[in-house]
Amino acid sequence: MSDEVEPGFVRVRLDLSYDGTAFSGWAKQARGQRTVQGEIEDALRTVTRSGTTYELTVAGRTDAGVHARGQVAHVDLPAGVWAEHREKLLKRLAGRLPRDVRIWRAAEAPAGFNARFSAVWRRYAYRVTDHPGGVDPLLRGHVLWHDWPLDVDAMNEAAAGLLGEHDFAAYCKRREGATTIRTLQRLSWERDASGVLTATVKADAFCHNMVRSLVGALLFVGDGHRPADWPAKVLAAGVRDSAVHVVRPYGLTLEEVGYPADELLAARNREARNRRTLPGASGCC
Repeated sequence: MSDEVEPGFVRVRLDLSYDGTAFSGWAKQARGQRTVQGEIEDALRTVTRSGTTYELTVAGRTDAGVHARGQVAHVDLPAGVWAEHREKLLKRLAGRLPRDVRIWRAAEAPAGFNARFSAVWRRYAYRVTDHPGGVDPLLRGHVLWHDWPLDVDAMNEAAAGLLGEHDFAAYCKRREGATTIRTLQRLSWERDASGVLTATVKADAFCHNMVRSLVGALLFVGDGHRPADWPAKVLAAGVRDSAVHVVRPYGLTLEEVGYPADELLAARNREARNRRTLPGASGCC
């Protein structure tokens, strides 16, 4: 698959954020539900006075209720449309988009850039509080309440056993033809001065429900319901465990997406499209 832009078009990188509370996820839905992609594509069509909908490609397709602070997308626009609107595009989009989605930067992308396949890592944060009084009302759409005291040290001990390249089938909702092999680069918890615990989760990519499943397993360790070695044992078993709960989406935020240097974009695109297997594996999943 080529990442070359069609003649007469310009690839534009968009950096954006959104509150996912009222969205049915990123991707457009067949039944017309409200989505982030749909809102932005409609706004682009309106402000550029185009009869065509220019489709977005995104770094991470977030689920319903999941937020993003550092999402990245790209769109291929006719060169004439880009030349006419580039200087005032951000301000015009700000006037057209709803208040729960904002585009902060729109710039011509370097050669070979693909918002999805060029990415080398994604970093998410999941926020939880175990305060006996619940969640600060001003944070209720972004922080999960866990009604058992949580041991951060125990959760970090358990998280260490999940790092590295593994088949995360036990923590993913399977999709036909998709691999569940991922490299988990960071998984750690910190408690801030207000008592909110934040899980930082960074990987080359994530399969469906992976972050929320990992968080669910670690919360069970943190509240004493499971030992620290339990999440790694679930991972090694390679099958879904009914004790692993997929936590609610509203505690999850896509914080940042990382890309290589411009000269490495094409190579990264090819690598990301290759079907992954673990060393010694005979190609499944």
